[in-house]
Amino acid sequence: GLCLQATGVRGLNFQVQDWGKLGYQDAWDRQLEIHQMVRDGGPDTLVFVEHPAVYTLGASFHSENLIHPEAWYAEQGIEIIRTDRGGDITYHGPNQLVIYPIFDLNRHGRGLHPWVRNLEQVILNVASQFGLEPRLFPPHTGVWVGDRKLAAIGIKIKKWISLHGIALNCSNDLSPFGWIIPCGIADYGVTSLSQETGRLVTPDEAKPKVIAAFQDVFSPRSI
Repeated sequence: GLCLQATGVRGLNFQVQDWGKLGYQDAWDRQLEIHQMVRDGGPDTLVFVEHPAVYTLGASFHSENLIHPEAWYAEQGIEIIRTDRGGDITYHGPNQLVIYPIFDLNRHGRGLHPWVRNLEQVILNVASQFGLEPRLFPPHTGVWVGDRKLAAIGIKIKKWISLHGIALNCSNDLSPFGWIIPCGIADYGVTSLSQETGRLVTPDEAKPKVIAAFQDVFSPRSI
C-alpha cells in the first residue's frame, strides 16, 4: 500500500496508509497482514480505503434487515459479505471514507468500550471541523447529526489489536442505505458530510482532518 507521511502533524506516532479503491475482501486480507505486523511490534497503522458497493454483515446481523432477496442486491451491483466485526449490516461504497485503525490496544488502554468511545470522539472532532454539530446517540454507536447517522463504527479486537473501524459518509450516494435497515436501526436516516454542509466534501478532503483527530485523541499534546 501507499504510505503517506502526514504533513504538518508533528510527532505522529502511527503510520498512515492510503489504499485508494480496493475490494472489501482484498482489504480484509490486507488488514490481517497489518494486524500481524503490528502484533510483531510494528507501528500502529491508520488505513484509508474506499470500497466498491458492498453490504457487510456483522456478528449480530439479523436477516430481516436485508429487506430484499439477495439476488435483488446482486442486480443492483452490490456484493454481500459476512464479516467478523461487531454490529449488524451496513453499506460501503465509492466516495465513502472507510477508516481502519489497526492499533495495539496495549498502547492505548485495553478495553473494547473505551476504544469505541475514542473512535466516536475522532469523528466528533472531524465533523466539528466541518462546522457541524455532531452528537452521540446512545445506545446506538456511531456519530450522528440530529437524527441522521453520519458515521458507522464496527470493530473487532483480536489479541488486543483492533480490526475494522469507521465508515464516514462523505460524498457517497446514500440511497443504498434505504435498501436495508442499516445497523438494525429502522427509525432513523443516514447523512453525509456533503449533505450536512451543503457542498461537495470528498474523502480526500476529510483525510487530513481524520489524521489530525486521531493524533489529538490518541496522543494528546502536553500543554
